[in-house]
Amino acid sequence: MPEVRLVGPNGETVGIVRIDDALRLAQEADLDLVEVAPTARPPVCKLMDYGKFKYENAQKAREARRNQTNVVIKEMKLRPKIDAHDYETKKGHVVRFLRQGDKVKITIMFRGREQHRPELGFRLLQRLAEDVTELGFVESSPKQDGRNMTMVIGPHKKKAEAKAEVKAEKAEKAAEREAERAAEHAERTATPPTAHEDKKERRRSENLDPDM
Repeated sequence: MPEVRLVGPNGETVGIVRIDDALRLAQEADLDLVEVAPTARPPVCKLMDYGKFKYENAQKAREARRNQTNVVIKEMKLRPKIDAHDYETKKGHVVRFLRQGDKVKITIMFRGREQHRPELGFRLLQRLAEDVTELGFVESSPKQDGRNMTMVIGPHKKKAEAKAEVKAEKAEKAAEREAERAAEHAERTATPPTAHEDKKERRRSENLDPDM
C-alpha cells in the first residue's frame, strides 16, 4: 500500500502513514487530503480545507496585483521653436507626470530645415531636464532618430510612494476645505443682529400687552 508523508492542518508533521489512513484522518477531521510535494519520496500530503486554501490564495494574488508597481511611460511632444507659453504648458504636464511617479518620454519633432539644426532640440531637452531636476532625472540621454530627437526622464520617487503622496495631498486639501466651510458656518451663526433687526425686535416688545 503506498505511503505518504502527512502534514497536519496547522503545519505539524504527522509522519509517514499509509494512504488509506491519511484519507481516513482527513474524513474524520472533515478536511481534504491535498498532495503538496508529489516529487518527494514518499509524496507529501497535507490535511486542509482546500476551498478555503484556494480562496485565500486568490485574495493574496489580488492584493499583490493591486500593490504592484506598474511602470508607465508618458510622452510629451515639443517643437524646437516652441514659444514660451506653450513650453510652460508642456512643462506643467511633465511635472504632473513625474509627481505621479511616471516616466516621461520627451520627443522633439523637426520639420523641414529644422532637421539640419539638431542643437535646437538638444538645448530644449537640456533646459527641460534642468527645470524638472527636483522631480526627475535623465534616464535616457537625447538621441536623434530621423526627424525626431527623444529623451526619457525618470521620476525620483517610486510609483507607490508618489501615489501615496498624491492621496495624502488630496486628503489634506479636502480637510482644509471642510475646515473653511465649518468656519464660515460658525461665523454666519455667530453674527449679531443688524440695527434694523434689533429695532424691529424692540418695536414688537413695546407693542406687547404688559398684563399678558
